[in-house]
Amino acid sequence: MKQFEWLQTEYSELEKAGLARHLRTVMSAPTATINLDGHDVVNLGSNNYLGLSTHPDVITAAVEAIQVYGTGASGSRLISGNSKLYTTLETNLATIKGAEAALVFSSGYTANLSIIPVLARESALILSDALNHASIIDGCRLSRATKKVYQHCDVEHLKTLLAESSEFKRKLIVTDGVFSMDGDIAPLRDIYDVALNYNAMLLIDDAHGFGVLGKDGGGTVAHFGLQDTDIIIQMGTLSKAVGGLGGYVAGSSALIELLVNRARGFIFTTGLPPATLAAADAALKIMNSSPDLQQRLLKHAETLKTTLTKIGYTLLPSQTQILPVVLGEPQRTTDVAKALFAEGVFAPAIRPPAVPPGTSRLRVTAMATHTDTEIQKAIDGFACVTHLASQR
Repeated sequence: MKQFEWLQTEYSELEKAGLARHLRTVMSAPTATINLDGHDVVNLGSNNYLGLSTHPDVITAAVEAIQVYGTGASGSRLISGNSKLYTTLETNLATIKGAEAALVFSSGYTANLSIIPVLARESALILSDALNHASIIDGCRLSRATKKVYQHCDVEHLKTLLAESSEFKRKLIVTDGVFSMDGDIAPLRDIYDVALNYNAMLLIDDAHGFGVLGKDGGGTVAHFGLQDTDIIIQMGTLSKAVGGLGGYVAGSSALIELLVNRARGFIFTTGLPPATLAAADAALKIMNSSPDLQQRLLKHAETLKTTLTKIGYTLLPSQTQILPVVLGEPQRTTDVAKALFAEGVFAPAIRPPAVPPGTSRLRVTAMATHTDTEIQKAIDGFACVTHLASQR
């Protein structure tokens, strides 16, 4: 056996299991219809929920920032990369999130990898929802804290685990606000009450709720009418509804000051490009002043959910713009995705390890900028391939 033959062997095993993945090329802007691998298709696979990445005001802000500040930060924020654009963006993020302060990271993944080890060290306890995002799972591992996983959105199980863990002085509950593969919303009101009763911090990953739920797109904390307190920490991204790149954390001023000094993913990373910061801030202003975008997004999602269920598809009970069409096995899921693509509809196939075995699915997401005609074309495409979805 050649020294590195195992690389090909492992990839071949993925192919046999129907789990191999391949990069695809988007040859257009990430709008409601895209050119993917040379084909124009209705885009049901985007996190650009409000369509802000191509908004004229956002593009103008990015171009102007490049003209003034150049294309790159050219240093970490603690050295020479802390553009004044960061100050404006972080102030506006804190205001929208109802927090004292905010801190921007290079990505949402980096934010979770950086935040969690600061909040929970080896002597601490982390309680994590069973379906939390991979970045949360990896952040928990890096922290070296004791981790206990509670059943998905099961507040009683969370209470039981906390009651059994009285020896820990520092406790951190971590949950997605909106779960990225199921589309359901964490019961934050009840989880917050548990955190108060057990003197625990509560970290909420609001990547898929920010811009979509709550007043002015404030996210899941705003959706439940919770007030920001010292125990609530809100993390999120600028790469979903905001339409750009980056992650952030919002919370108390003391938290932000500590993260600046302790969060390795912040300290040792080059700052974001000026255009990215300016574009994000422009997108926040549009998001904050255009509730019709949220309303249109959720209207499209409801139309898709109702109609796909009516024509025979099985959907998880999503409450948001994320609609999981469950097909079960990986090969069936990829077959349906390919057939939809041939009908001019892109709905990505999601398979293990991103979701549990036996629950492979199409992750269907609407955009506020879809037209009614595009939504109908998507529905017609699904209607044409129902025979593949029902095969056992």
